[in-house]
Amino acid sequence: MTECFFARGALADDDWESVVDSTLEGWQHTGLRVGDLTREKALTLSSGEIERMVVPLSGDVHVSWSGAGSRGEIDLEGRASVFDGPPDVAYIGVGHTFTLTGTGRVAVAEAPATEVLDVQVLRREDIPVEIRGAGRSTRQVHNYGTPAGLHAQKLIVCEVITPAENWSSYPAHKHDEAVPGHESRLEEIYYFESAVSRGVTAPPEADPFGMFATYSSPAGRIDINAMVRTGDIALVPYGYHGPAVAAPGYDLYYLNVMAGPDPERVWNISDDPRSAWIRAEWAAQDPDPRLPYTRETPKGSSR
Repeated sequence: MTECFFARGALADDDWESVVDSTLEGWQHTGLRVGDLTREKALTLSSGEIERMVVPLSGDVHVSWSGAGSRGEIDLEGRASVFDGPPDVAYIGVGHTFTLTGTGRVAVAEAPATEVLDVQVLRREDIPVEIRGAGRSTRQVHNYGTPAGLHAQKLIVCEVITPAENWSSYPAHKHDEAVPGHESRLEEIYYFESAVSRGVTAPPEADPFGMFATYSSPAGRIDINAMVRTGDIALVPYGYHGPAVAAPGYDLYYLNVMAGPDPERVWNISDDPRSAWIRAEWAAQDPDPRLPYTRETPKGSSR
């Protein structure tokens, strides 16, 4: 691929703020759509050989779907922002058409597939929340679309919250070689958001951002060294990726979408051997006490 980093809006298509799909040079196994919902604007996706997951980024989302001889409606409870714990999510399988309505912001993760599977809904209270790493490498992972939590053919989806000054996607790692039981081949999409850190008051001119890097492996040349802000997207077809770093004063979020050509749907990675030793250091460190981030209680509420 010649280009792997896209600023917000650079991938706009019709009603969607960003669309990643096979029309991008060299991109085959994953897709992503990000868009805004208003009372006047719905978003519709037609059926095809694509499995999808609907992820509310902010606000609630209503899903009306039909296909595979059935139809239905789903109300997904969202959140104020991506830093307010996991939302409800929905898996919509091959051969289904659906329309999204509501107010807020929504992401739709995609992967080409052939197996027709039932619509699935994962409610926020049932979504596994993992505190991964320790010390300044502590991050929060919502594993709603991983093999352990979702029945799918190809699609793997999760999201990560990294509080200010912490590192995630670290040690740098890759998944671009088929080594059974050790490493799997997976394309990966990173969709980013950033915000003033929870509990911090910032001036109006504050400009939330983080940092993200990739570098080459034997599978291919890649080089991203970017400041990332809300709406930016990075594509990782191969190569080592990480770290993703939250700048002081700003929290960082990213949604990961993965899929690949291997017959087994599994996330196996290889750390860069030059920094793999860092994982062992976590055993002597405590997790960051700021996590987990859950839904914030509104001021004046007794909840």
